[in-house]
Amino acid sequence: MTPEPSDSEHLHFWSFIDYAVARVSRELPGIDPLAMRLVFTLHRAANMVVYDLESTVHRPRGWSWPGFRVLFAIWLSAPVEAKKVAELSGMSRAAVSALVSTLERDGLVRKERAAYDGRAVGLSLTDSGQEAITSAFLAHNKREQEWAGALSEDETRTLIELLGKLTTHSVDFDARHRA
Repeated sequence: MTPEPSDSEHLHFWSFIDYAVARVSRELPGIDPLAMRLVFTLHRAANMVVYDLESTVHRPRGWSWPGFRVLFAIWLSAPVEAKKVAELSGMSRAAVSALVSTLERDGLVRKERAAYDGRAVGLSLTDSGQEAITSAFLAHNKREQEWAGALSEDETRTLIELLGKLTTHSVDFDARHRA
C-alpha cells in the first residue's frame, strides 16, 4: 500500500526510522523492531558520516570516498599488492584496479611489477601522492574529531567496543562481507 501524500509529507531522514519501525511492526507483527531500529540507525549514521567526509574533505580534492580508501590503504601498507589493497579497503579487485588507474594517471600512485611474481602488481605512493594523502588525512581526522565531539571519551570507547562486539558476532551467523 502506497502511503497517501499526507502520510509521508511530514517524514524526514531520521523520522522515517520511527515511521518504518512502527508501520512494519503493525504489518508484520513477528518482526523484531529493536533489531530493525539498530540496523536502520547504524546504516543511516554510517552513510551520514561517509557522505560528510566525502563532500567536505575528499571531493574538494577531486577524490571519491573509495579513492580515499585506496590511497589510505596504500599509504599505510606500501609497498602493497593491489589484491591486498582490495582486502584492506573492503572493495572488489576490479574497483581497486579502476581506481588505481585513475590515481596513477593523476600522479599519486606508482604501479610496479613484483620481482617475486611478474603477474603481481605492487603499489606505492608517489611523492605527490604522499603529500596529498597526509594533507587529506589531517583534514579528514579534524572532521572525525568534530563527529566524535558529540560523545565523551568513555562513550566513544563504549561505542567502539559495542561495534566491535557486533562485527565479531557476525561470524556466528556467517554474515557476508568483503574480505
